[in-house]
Amino acid sequence: MNDNLKKKPVVVRARVLGYCMGVRRAMEGAHKAALDASGGKVWTLGPLIHNKTALDMLASEGVQILKDGDFSKIQKDDVVVIRAHGVTPAVKDEVTSLSRAVVDATCPRVMLSQKRVADFAAKGYTVIIAGDKNHGEVTGIAGCATAAATGDSRCILLGNTTDAAEYVSQVAEGKEPLPEKAILISQTTISRREYDSIAEVLAPAISGLEVFDTICPATTERQDALVDLQGQVDGVLIIGGKNSANTQRLLTSAQRYFDRAALIETADEIPPEFFDLERVGLSAGASTPDEVIDGVERRLQNGRD
Repeated sequence: MNDNLKKKPVVVRARVLGYCMGVRRAMEGAHKAALDASGGKVWTLGPLIHNKTALDMLASEGVQILKDGDFSKIQKDDVVVIRAHGVTPAVKDEVTSLSRAVVDATCPRVMLSQKRVADFAAKGYTVIIAGDKNHGEVTGIAGCATAAATGDSRCILLGNTTDAAEYVSQVAEGKEPLPEKAILISQTTISRREYDSIAEVLAPAISGLEVFDTICPATTERQDALVDLQGQVDGVLIIGGKNSANTQRLLTSAQRYFDRAALIETADEIPPEFFDLERVGLSAGASTPDEVIDGVERRLQNGRD
């Protein structure tokens, strides 16, 4: 095709997109472990992040994934990388005893939550965690609370406001003990609205409940930056893993604010109609590699083949 006939949209990046601090730290830790490996294998406890391209990059460097709880493959010369979500103290102790070294790539924000619940549980507080009960981050934080618990300390997991209301009802009926002292923290990626609603349900029932703001700003920052693209572009591409929760939330917002929005994992998936737009906005989930974002921009600027 004649170059003059090629469609080359102007690309406008959201001011905040791609890797968050915790994910970048985890990826760098895994890359370094692969470079420093001396004979042994490098394992991650579950997929390091929710992005297939990033995982393929790590696999090309020899980094392998261990399924949850499957530690039989770990040898004494191996290195184990703990992903950003973190793990329970028991899991960390076990993989430490089996391997040559452990790279703890737990996100610092998650580490803070782990330390906080352990400190309060050790003082006899009931620890209430709001978030996805099956998520690795929540499992790890709950494990830290349980391991440090003393006295009347308990750990309660609440997935949403319905769970919170049910818990309050059980306390009122005497089916659950009324905590004398309790704290509420959240999974770092819970929605602000959901967390505030859970706190509003619990506060009247639990006198002196201490509520900590443990939501990571990365999700909100990317959402705000996406909204700022309004009026600047004719359509938006959200780049990231299709199984990434924060990337899916970006897509939902993009579909609300823009006439054209699509989720892609790589440049090969750019819908043809985006090459016909004058201005295309780019946003990306917190687990999307810089290289993938750069590749999408190059493909758009090169125009349709």
